Amino acid sequence: MSSTALGDRDTATPPRPPATRPTRGARFLLLLSVFLCAACGLVYELALTALGSYLIGNSVLQTSVVISVMVFAMGLGSLAAKPLRNHAVVAFAVLEGALALIGGLSVLGLYAAFAWLQLYMPAMILVSLVIGLLIGAEIPLLMTLLQRIRRQEASSAVADMFAVDYIGALVGGLCFPLLLLPTFGQLKGALVVGAVNAVAGVIVVVFIFRHETGRAVRALLLAGVTAVLAVLGTTYVLADDLEVTARQHMYADPIVHSETTQYQDIVITRATAFTGDPDLRLFLNGDLQFSSVDEYRYHESLVHPALSGRRSNVLIMGGGDGLALREVLRYDDVEHVTLVELDPAMTRLARTYEPLRELNGGALEDPRVEVVNADAFTWLRDARQRYDSVIIDFPDPDSASLAKLYSVEFYHLLGRVLAPHGKVMVQSGSPFFAPKTYWSIAKTIEAAGYATTKFQVDVPSFGNWGFVLASDSTGPPPLRLAADVPKLRYLDDAVLRAATVFPVDRRRTDVRPSTLMDPAVLEYVLDEWRNY
Repeated sequence: MSSTALGDRDTATPPRPPATRPTRGARFLLLLSVFLCAACGLVYELALTALGSYLIGNSVLQTSVVISVMVFAMGLGSLAAKPLRNHAVVAFAVLEGALALIGGLSVLGLYAAFAWLQLYMPAMILVSLVIGLLIGAEIPLLMTLLQRIRRQEASSAVADMFAVDYIGALVGGLCFPLLLLPTFGQLKGALVVGAVNAVAGVIVVVFIFRHETGRAVRALLLAGVTAVLAVLGTTYVLADDLEVTARQHMYADPIVHSETTQYQDIVITRATAFTGDPDLRLFLNGDLQFSSVDEYRYHESLVHPALSGRRSNVLIMGGGDGLALREVLRYDDVEHVTLVELDPAMTRLARTYEPLRELNGGALEDPRVEVVNADAFTWLRDARQRYDSVIIDFPDPDSASLAKLYSVEFYHLLGRVLAPHGKVMVQSGSPFFAPKTYWSIAKTIEAAGYATTKFQVDVPSFGNWGFVLASDSTGPPPLRLAADVPKLRYLDDAVLRAATVFPVDRRRTDVRPSTLMDPAVLEYVLDEWRNY
């Protein structure tokens, strides 16, 4: 049947399907196509939001922009699809082929835009807009095709269509974090979904309506989907090399290890420092966590002032690299250490990646250590053990998920596991580069009922860096080292005394404490680090 004849049929009341076509089976296959296309569409949306959170941070902004742009574009796509209903089979097949290609390549394209062009946000908005337009055009065309198989009341057809569509979205939403990310990673996962989208949207529909499309049209559509699958397949084969090339472009030193987990992007680089020593650097979502050349300055400041009193039972939250743990274990009278780290991949690396294991001294293998891979906030709600000292070594609060770990509510929960007169040390960002962030963290800890002592040190790879020592005592806890402190490379009591003095231009009082409902620290950190 020619496309002209097909257009004439669409303007009239759709006839019953020919007897040669199994109506029930055709309807099932079409609804299956709806299910798969809905699942693919949601995965594209989740992939874009996750990628933005990894590369840019500020997951709330990324999610809001992607969802709002896509929903807006879906409305436009629905309107744009109205003239295409007269050629619904061909239009839907072409639309799904385009969606499979653009959606499948979207993560790679945006990653390249971030790595080489520094145009991530404009590119992300454009990609979200195009994908939203294509997804929005699906429903009117699918509704036309569904009615063509079996004529039914509009309300009944809409109910069937949206029921299957929403179930598909549910399955796609669950498959993304539970199957696609762990099995394929973000880049390859999007390519796999694109291939599924192409098969579901083109081959299934062309098969169902093979009697309503001419042989030449079918051949062209199948050739098109074959080309799409070839592009996606070739990209899949080259994906690892493309990812390594793009990622390396973002780092000054050679990358020696990289992996993307369901929680974060982990990159380790290695070079030779100006001192001639190896410089091993860990980056999480692009943010530097330590340099092996000077990490001892940071970790000595983080750990040893908090262990100047009782320390038989110690809690470390974050610090999955094992470097803070290494410092804690230097005290023979430490009997037990609980390390709570969200990402099991990070603690696995700390145990098995030899350069990192050498740096942390095999700390995670010490029999005194208990490693718990869990969300710190959730874990605290159920924790019952009491700790003499708590070391908090979370990344900076540049996302909503991290900001909750710098909230009044979090520090209230922490008080339930802190032994009387115990001490808490919190890494608090840079008082120089991000003074509002630093002083907001201090004010948040005080709002939770703690007395605090603030101090700052110099870590060359970070610059000026700040900490807050807190306790439940009536006055600020003394900032000092234990009498039996092990030999340190950077810290002594004289350095600590000087560290409590802040210059006039870095003393802030005009900041808010951060809570779950008002994450002020997230607002501050995104604003202050924007220019660095």
